[in-house]
Amino acid sequence: MKKTTLYLPDDLKAALERLAAERGSSEATIVREALQRLLAERQRPRPRVPLTGRGLGDASIAERTDELLAGFGQG
Repeated sequence: MKKTTLYLPDDLKAALERLAAERGSSEATIVREALQRLLAERQRPRPRVPLTGRGLGDASIAERTDELLAGFGQG
């Protein structure tokens, strides 16, 4: 494991200290866990909405735009 120095705003540092005390954990452990969750979240496959062949012959596709694009571009 390598040592890394972080510069945090006072309010974030205070919140980190409180959370560490509440959990009985080190600040480093909390930062590592948070970073691991963030990186894992970014690696999840994004939902793909098929944009071709969907609704062919269906005149109501324009009315279903929100349904068909739900989750598109979010991640």
